[in-house]
Amino acid sequence: MISYLKGELAEIKESYIVIEVGNIGYEVALPASSLLELPPMGSLVKIYTYLHVREDAMALFGFVTKDDLEMFKLLITVNGIGPKGALGILSAISADEIRFAVLAEDAKAIAKAPGIGNKTASKLILELKDKFKLESAFEQRLINQAEKREASGIFGRKEEAIQALTVLGYSSSEALKAVNQVEITEEMSSEEILKLCLKKMF
Repeated sequence: MISYLKGELAEIKESYIVIEVGNIGYEVALPASSLLELPPMGSLVKIYTYLHVREDAMALFGFVTKDDLEMFKLLITVNGIGPKGALGILSAISADEIRFAVLAEDAKAIAKAPGIGNKTASKLILELKDKFKLESAFEQRLINQAEKREASGIFGRKEEAIQALTVLGYSSSEALKAVNQVEITEEMSSEEILKLCLKKMF
């Protein structure tokens, strides 16, 4: 199946992106948390994917990291959680948080995700608790933290610019779209990013 897509980031919408690979645009649904981690439109991206096939439809779900993809695959094995539900969980809680919540049998932490009640959260814990080991969970968290540290400078400034735009009255989707259209370098401050975003909006 389609393991990943590597191509030009052609569009960024509120719940999905379009990646152009060989003159074909692939629509890929992403967790909301991953949308902030994307480079500007027109950049080359690599997104790990899961192809969900039903009788009446096919849908591609994408993830910035392999860890998120593997967590997604585990979540959809839980009875009652489909691909959209799993995407919603990963939009609200990171893969690391899910692992530790399952190991701690903390249903409340998982129930924070939209559409996931305490009953489903408890079922998720019951069905996945044998899949995780505490030592491996700590190792994976260290790997994920190291990767995030590398990207955190630009990521943090993008987040600040989005917050500033929403304070100015723009919707979060308008703010996200504007930020992702700006070419951001390591040296730029969040104020400089905000100015460039406002130019794009006028």
